Amino acid sequence: MKQYQNLVKNILENANYRPNRTGVDTLATFSQHYKIDLSEGFPLLTTKDMSGYRWNSLIHELLWYFSGEEHIKNLRENTKIWDAWADEEGLLPTAYGRFWRRYPIPEDEDLLEGEWWPTNTDEWIEKAKNQYDLTEEEIREGISRWINEEDDGRKTFDQIQYVIDTLSGDHPYRSKNSRRLIINAWHPANAAVSKLPPCHFTWVLNVQDGKLNTHLTQRSGDTALGIPFNIAAYALITKIIAKQTDLEPGEFSHTIVDSHIYCGKNDRGQWYEENLEKLKEKISEASERSDYLDIKDWIESNAPDQEKNYDHVPGLLEQVSRKPRERPEMSLADKNIEDLEYEDFDLEGYDPHEGLTFSVAE
Repeated sequence: MKQYQNLVKNILENANYRPNRTGVDTLATFSQHYKIDLSEGFPLLTTKDMSGYRWNSLIHELLWYFSGEEHIKNLRENTKIWDAWADEEGLLPTAYGRFWRRYPIPEDEDLLEGEWWPTNTDEWIEKAKNQYDLTEEEIREGISRWINEEDDGRKTFDQIQYVIDTLSGDHPYRSKNSRRLIINAWHPANAAVSKLPPCHFTWVLNVQDGKLNTHLTQRSGDTALGIPFNIAAYALITKIIAKQTDLEPGEFSHTIVDSHIYCGKNDRGQWYEENLEKLKEKISEASERSDYLDIKDWIESNAPDQEKNYDHVPGLLEQVSRKPRERPEMSLADKNIEDLEYEDFDLEGYDPHEGLTFSVAE
């Protein structure tokens, strides 16, 4: 996919050398952005193989998000991708779906004066009755679809259901033209102490010309390992919600604030710091696919040996040298989100280049 290849080239050509909390150094840039037309096929990378256990992990992780669970007890039966960040009981300091489906609502003494929430909106309901020609019963029934009562009696808000209801007309605003279709996985107080706050932390849905578009904002993006999964996952989320609301998928738009490529530990990482300007010059001068393989050979011939495969640059240069193949097609069962299962996702016509191995910086 050309957008992904351009992302890799832009990062390498404009990179800053940045150590970070993982101990694996990065080549990073500020704020990358691209758009992908979802009508041109499902954007699963073809410049490396993402089938098999990778595809299995992607689908099960997405279903876990939609479940709203705050633990990985069920997820780890199918994939181990979150094991490093969960505690011994499988609980996560931050779970994306936990906030997507069960965002905490302040109540009683936690409410500040003058605030409106779905649990204390009598004044708003009176205004909505007049503005939208709805009965109080209709309005309260809609609100009740978004509020969950936890086992301990606390109230939480279902952001996914709110968006679906708005797009479907089951909401007082009743409009596909709403500019308030935002899903947020970021809670500032939680993020201040979380072991790994959400990377892809907020997304906005927007309908234009009968097509559902999604814009994802990501605070931090691992280009080799994370971004390919993010692209596929949010393209699939767009398709799922479009199917729920009788819309066609439109575009996926992606902003990555800290766009980085891991480049190795210790001597390997420091080699990039010392040779960064030369690397950037070589990238800027590259015009043929074979040029990127020459840069890969230059790195592998001159850089110190690395621990595991923490240096992702050579593998990404390999991907940039490969010609993207035709995108596959993705079909899914006509079910509510809560009822979707792994078998309901059907990927057809996927013909990728051979796989590549990258080590995770934890």
